[in-house]
Amino acid sequence: MARPKNVQPGGAAAAVEALVRPVVEGMGLRLWDVRFEKEGPDWFLRVLIDRDEPLDTDTCEAVSRAIDPLLDEADPIEQSYYLEVGSPGLGRRLTRPEHFEALAGQKCAARLIRPDEQGRRELEGELIGLCDGVVTLRTAEGNAAFPLKSAGFVKLCDDEDLFD
Repeated sequence: MARPKNVQPGGAAAAVEALVRPVVEGMGLRLWDVRFEKEGPDWFLRVLIDRDEPLDTDTCEAVSRAIDPLLDEADPIEQSYYLEVGSPGLGRRLTRPEHFEALAGQKCAARLIRPDEQGRRELEGELIGLCDGVVTLRTAEGNAAFPLKSAGFVKLCDDEDLFD
């Protein structure tokens, strides 16, 4: 039996990313992330875009209209889903090396899957960077380093939304 398209190597998100990246970048935007996520009974294909100035709904709609025909034609996902194009927002999750490079010096929060050597599962501080798969934050107690794969998430934040 053939494997469903949404669980093939690289997954649906990787297939969609390859299709939409040239379109998004051709519109003068950055492709922040592509996520294919199940919420309740529904699947959502989320294409997160970014640029230096604030995004508006017209820009998101223009990207949606540009990529929708590509997705229909290539049909990289067999099941039905809802397409959402939007901004990663202030609480954007850092998932790729370029995210860590671009946001070095910004305030970030991380939640670890298991406590670190000091018993901490939640860390906050200034992002120093990502090197060889290890994230380093400058915290109030000094530098904290942890493997990215041991984090449930690392996200950009302000004081009000550290672990929401």
